[in-house]
Order: sequence, then C-alpha cells, then structure tokens
Amino acid sequence: MGSAGVPVVVGLDNGGTSDNATVLTVDGRFLVDGLLEIPSDVGAGPQAAVEALARAFDGVLAHTGVPRDLVRAVGLDTPGPASATGVISSRGSTNFSQPAWRGFDVRTALERRLGLPVVYANDGNAAALYAHHVHFGADAMARSSVSAIVGTGLGGGVVESGRVVGGAAGMAGEFGHVHIPLDGLVEPDQPAPVCACGFTGDAESVASLTAIRRNLLPYWLARHPEHPLAAEEPDRAAKLLRGYGERGDPLARQVFGQQARALGRLFTIAANFTDPHAYFVGGGVVEAAPEFRDWFLAAVAEDTVLREEQRAVATFALVPDRDMAGARGVAIAALEAVRAAAAVTAPLRPGGALA
Repeated sequence: MGSAGVPVVVGLDNGGTSDNATVLTVDGRFLVDGLLEIPSDVGAGPQAAVEALARAFDGVLAHTGVPRDLVRAVGLDTPGPASATGVISSRGSTNFSQPAWRGFDVRTALERRLGLPVVYANDGNAAALYAHHVHFGADAMARSSVSAIVGTGLGGGVVESGRVVGGAAGMAGEFGHVHIPLDGLVEPDQPAPVCACGFTGDAESVASLTAIRRNLLPYWLARHPEHPLAAEEPDRAAKLLRGYGERGDPLARQVFGQQARALGRLFTIAANFTDPHAYFVGGGVVEAAPEFRDWFLAAVAEDTVLREEQRAVATFALVPDRDMAGARGVAIAALEAVRAAAAVTAPLRPGGALA
C-alpha cells in the first residue's frame, strides 16, 4: 500500500473515544480507504492521550508501508474549543473535562513526541475543510461554506475562499456555543437545555449526543414512560436512539426533529454573518440509513431561514466520508502548510484527490 518514495503527510483525528489516522501523499492520494482507529485514551489525561496519538501515527505508517522519513508533516485535530495553535480551552470542553486538559498545548506535546512539524485544527474545522474541498473541487478556492458536525458535542467550521477562518484566538466556527432562539424549538414545559460549557440554550445543548442524554431524552421519556428506551441506562438509551429514528419511531423523530430545528436556527445565524455558498451537516447524527439522514438534512434546510436570493444559490449537503472527514481534512491542512512553505499550491480535485 506504500507510495514508492513519494513524500506524505499524516492526518490524526483525535476523538473522545478513538483516534483515526490517514496518510496523504504530496501528489494528492489518500492511502487509507476507511477507518483506522485505536482508543484515544483522552480520559486518562493528556500524556496518555499523546502516547495514543503516537501509536496511531506508527500504526498508520505500518498499515500503509510508508517509511517514517517520507513524512513531511503531521496534521492533528481534536474536539474544540481550542486555540489556533492547539491549546485546549481553559474553560474545558465536553471531551476534555479533566482539569489537566485545561490550557494543555496538545500540538506542541505531539510535535515533541514525534519530532515532526504538527499542524493543528479542531475537528469541526478539519471536517469542514474536507467537505468544502470535496464538494466544490476545482472551484473550492472561490467558494464559501459553513459546517455543523454533530457528535459528542457540536463542532463546526467556516470556510472562506477555500480556507478555514480561524479567528484571532483560533476559536472561530465554534458553532456549538452560539446561542440560538429556543422559542418554538423546545416544548412549553420543556426545561431550557444546558450545555456542558455552562451556557443555557446554545446549539450544542440541543444538537449533540450529550444533549440527547442530558436534556432531550429525559424530557421525552418522562412524557412517554412506556417507551422501550425508558428501561435502558441513560448513556445506552442515547446511543440507541438513532436506530429508533431510522425505523421511524415517533419519539426518536421528535428528538431528532428538535436537533434539526436547532441546526436550522444556527445556519440562519450563519447566513446573516457569512452568506455562504453551502451548508454542510456531518457527524454521528447523519451516519445513518439514507432515508433518515435525508429526512434530517431536509428538516435542517426547511428550518434555515434564507432570503430568496440566498436560497437560489445555497446548497445543503452532508459531509462526505463522514467518519474519515476529520483525519482527511487535517491532512489537507498539513499538506497546505507544506506547500505554503515551499511556495507551491494546488486545488483539491473532485472526489477528494489533490492536484
């Protein structure tokens, strides 16, 4: 599976439970076709997590048969919020809840561990970058998009002219912590949803797996105690809900309908800030049967309020290669950094290959 002496970059996607790795050649070929995961060990603290990332790096090189001396850079993404240089937010986050993570410079720690340049992006930005380049192909550098990535938390990214908007502190596109209108979104007697970050009524407090477990499912199961999920442990019930949604279960569709409306309101806000060409939805909520994910995306689009002129040019789409988007996106970011250093640039071809 190697690449006959062609230099590469490695993409490492760090998550709350797993690390996924990929390899991208400098001439634009991904050498890993699917997921290549190992446990991320983030719950054991920063040092254990960095060692897990190093194992993922070694593992993907062994899997592809690429010698280490051909690696020019490593792309790393983690769940946000974090700075542009990979310092985890001092406020903590859904995935990095231990105090030791707060203010931890994960990019520098991995760079020292591997002895290679490490380029950082948060996972939402990485997936957003991948979705943008694959969707627009040769036109990517002349287009804009916003992405919402629904997972344990809610990530996202803003891409303008083919590049992620990072912001002054590197925290642009943290859509999970944008407050959204709750009127008409939650039921009259439904408690205002609270996010793990402490905010009430931000997008992540509704549109995330954590929101299902903490906020949405307890309310709906209290109204329907006869539902089979009422007998399940809360974490398990939250993870099983999507399967019920795929089968058309009314309670599950109520929960996911609230999530879709939340994303629609989030995209309405984005439309008035950036007026993008495309709106992408990714993450676990759409890693589902085609009928369900099409229903969910249509519900998001329906609840996104756009002007007539915007509706005429806007596209709503799913993030492609959903499980692989983070690793592939951050690999693209690493390759862009390598090319920038060499003063050479090239667009991404349709289908995910680089020119």
